[in-house]
Amino acid sequence: MKQYSENSIYLSAYAKLPSEMPSAEMYKALDIGLVINWETGEIEDASITLLTDEARSFLKQIIVGYNIDKNAIEPLLERIKKRYLGASQKAVCVILKLIYEKYINWRQEHKK
Repeated sequence: MKQYSENSIYLSAYAKLPSEMPSAEMYKALDIGLVINWETGEIEDASITLLTDEARSFLKQIIVGYNIDKNAIEPLLERIKKRYLGASQKAVCVILKLIYEKYINWRQEHKK
């Protein structure tokens, strides 16, 4: 089992997948969860409900290690738009924006 620091939080969101995607038949929606270290702003891990291992691994490689405190969310979305050309690209970006908004709200409520 992975161990995360005491400074880590888990945030998730979902969006409807395009109906023509094979993943849509199995999952109906795409769910992404991020483990974020609130002290550093670094995304430590990600869970992604896409059908293929390659798609999940590729997106994780883009997302994990990204610092949302230093860079906000737009550069990460641009990186995804440039590199991930899968049918779920739009859903991925929508979800990451939602998670970023949740993170900002959480920080305002909980961080000193």
